[in-house]
Amino acid sequence: MKLYNTQSQSLQEFEPQAHTVKLYVCGITPYDTTHLGHAATYCAFDVLVRYLEYRGATVDYCENVTDIDDDTIREAPKRGTNWRELGNTWTAHFIRDMIALNVRPPDHYPRATDVIPEIIEFDKKLIEKGFAYESGGSVYFHVSAYDKFGQLSHIPKSEMLAIANERGNFPDDPKKRDPLDFVLWQAQAPGEPAWDSPWGPGRPGWHIECSAMNYKTFGPTIDIHGGGADLVFPHHECEIAQTVNFTGENYFARLWMHTAMVGYDGEKMSKSLGNLVMVSDLLKQHTPDSLRLYLAKHHYRKPWEFTSADLDTSLSECTQLTQAVQTSSGDRHAMDFEYARAAFERTLDDDLNSPAAANVLCELSNAILEHADVGRDVREAQTWLRRAASIFGLRLDAYGPEARVRFGWEQHINRFPG
Repeated sequence: MKLYNTQSQSLQEFEPQAHTVKLYVCGITPYDTTHLGHAATYCAFDVLVRYLEYRGATVDYCENVTDIDDDTIREAPKRGTNWRELGNTWTAHFIRDMIALNVRPPDHYPRATDVIPEIIEFDKKLIEKGFAYESGGSVYFHVSAYDKFGQLSHIPKSEMLAIANERGNFPDDPKKRDPLDFVLWQAQAPGEPAWDSPWGPGRPGWHIECSAMNYKTFGPTIDIHGGGADLVFPHHECEIAQTVNFTGENYFARLWMHTAMVGYDGEKMSKSLGNLVMVSDLLKQHTPDSLRLYLAKHHYRKPWEFTSADLDTSLSECTQLTQAVQTSSGDRHAMDFEYARAAFERTLDDDLNSPAAANVLCELSNAILEHADVGRDVREAQTWLRRAASIFGLRLDAYGPEARVRFGWEQHINRFPG
């Protein structure tokens, strides 16, 4: 199996450290979820997890919740609530959408506020090693102390600051030694939530949260780290800098996977532009299967735009897939479907080429119906089609999400009343 590694900028053989694959995917900042861009990311990694399981691997999957962040603190008072209630409400909403879409739940679902002690230990050790410094009750990572900064994004140093500023950096912070330095611990501002630390009351910076959650869950190294392409810089770049200098390891993740942005009306789908297409709205008019197939027909690394017409096409294709697994079988000459199995596996082995694999299933469904019409035995082909369709999260004629999906997510949602 070959996957594209953002860090090496190339396809490479995926060779996990052990039989159990350690996968970490950056989760939501819980407000205004779940739009189609969110769904595209988490459904893409769901396909990855399910295909690895199909191939015989065990996947230990962690997805986080960034429950304390500039965005949640800023949004909460606008909505007449506090940051914790806001986070709980929207995390619960997100989980309900994931259940509806039959997305396999992560094995670990930590919140950033679960790892405050680990974050403080990270910060202390980075200061001791000379990669971070305290200033005015805050702690910053000193970017110039780490000469490999930029190894993931490959962005020239001269362009980093402008991009970081667009994505949450505060270059004019007078406590910084350099405008590109990023915060590990943020001194408490009036009215903000805070935790005690050796540097005074404050809260964690965004980037260090994922490093700490990852480390607490898996230890110093993992197999795959994933997230949206907008996280490559600065978030994931900063994660590498923090983690390898804390652990002393040569690498953090063996492979970095990033999903492309989803557009609508010629723009990136985003809250700031007001062009969000919400999953809950789409599910009022379309089946979960049709939405899952629609998402699978877009390669995870290629940007695309939402159109209602394409979603309608996926609905009709799901109808045919369901007809194919339900049709009555004859008993003459068992249908050969090995060509479809080989093509399906070959396409997913090639950087998770789900559009090509989805086409294989649609073509097989048509072939099953044709063979059944002339009395051939299609039962084994139907059984395999069900199994292959389940890699895309499709339920076909089954009712509702899988039991493991509902049960697993319900264990997580109990921690997020809302």
